[in-house]
Amino acid sequence: MRAFPSTLLVLGLALSLSGCSWFGDWFGPSTPVVKPAPLPDFKAVVSLERAWDARVGEAGAYEFSPGTDGQAIYAAGRDGRIVKLDIASGREIWRIDAGRALSSGVGVGEGLVLVGTPKGELLAFKSADGARAWTAMLSGELLTPAEAVNGLVAARTNDGRIDLLEAATGKARWSTTRSLPTLILREQSHLLLGVNAVYAGHAGGRLSALTLNNGAPQWEANVALPRGATELERIADVTGTLAMDDRRVCAAAYQGRVACFDRANGNTLWARDTSSTGGVDLDERQLYVVDASDSVAAFDKNRGNNPWKQDKLRDRKLSSPVAVGDKYVAVGDYQGYVHLIQADDGAFAARAATDGSLIKGIMLPLKSGLVVQTANGGVYALRIGQ
Repeated sequence: MRAFPSTLLVLGLALSLSGCSWFGDWFGPSTPVVKPAPLPDFKAVVSLERAWDARVGEAGAYEFSPGTDGQAIYAAGRDGRIVKLDIASGREIWRIDAGRALSSGVGVGEGLVLVGTPKGELLAFKSADGARAWTAMLSGELLTPAEAVNGLVAARTNDGRIDLLEAATGKARWSTTRSLPTLILREQSHLLLGVNAVYAGHAGGRLSALTLNNGAPQWEANVALPRGATELERIADVTGTLAMDDRRVCAAAYQGRVACFDRANGNTLWARDTSSTGGVDLDERQLYVVDASDSVAAFDKNRGNNPWKQDKLRDRKLSSPVAVGDKYVAVGDYQGYVHLIQADDGAFAARAATDGSLIKGIMLPLKSGLVVQTANGGVYALRIGQ
């Protein structure tokens, strides 16, 4: 394991908040502190071509990801611009100005487009025309997209609080908070909103299922246990994306493990030692994770066997992995390249360039490709072909 991944830069960048200190790229995306691996040579087995591209505002020090309702793509930038794009052509359908700087987005669902601000405002706009639907004032900065499913919206703030709201009105149903360790990563776990629970990873290595009625834990499980003599060594936060299917919910932790748990009771199905800040994704057969050294690994989602590990992208500041159908997994890197990897054996299948800037947000899989958003504000639809 590297001594300091990009999320832990130097002690001088620590900021104090609610009694805890955060580490991260506070002054914008940084270049790797170690020399990244060169782009690997390989023979492409499929094409990965640009179908369309568009522009939205730059991300600045934050992370923005595109969202979709199946008909359109929605994207936002730091300066408050939000755009709706036709999913097939990239044609701009509407563009609005939120009227304030943004720190997270976008969440899409229940006819809403959701973005967050550094001041704790959760802004909801109607996906049909971009009109303001409602604003909810939460307790702290929003850094991850809100989730909207089944008439509900789930959001988390940087002070350890999770809120569940009514999608129609923005009225709060409940909020729950927990104490934070002395040191935490700037990255946070994304939320998953299921039919019966909100799933959330936490600083300190815990994963919980929160009941929709009142936010009480249905169960909690350990993804990682803090270990070490110093507070820095004991950072073991669950961060990045979670993934779930009908049976399991899976997560990864920094200086911890990647693991899958039974959604009904939180029992551990399997766990393997690894360190990751980017989160995980699932397809029909496998779980994918990018470790702290930027190696991409696959695990059998039923037993946790590790059929392959692709280490030729080491230290390229990879994005979270995204499964594209059941044949590929994709990652983006700090130079704006998208790498398509074969799910069966971890071999490279294709590569595509964007605008040369970091791809840090969550890439959006489509039926025959994916959509990515770069730190410089480019939105690119990439099509997989033969």
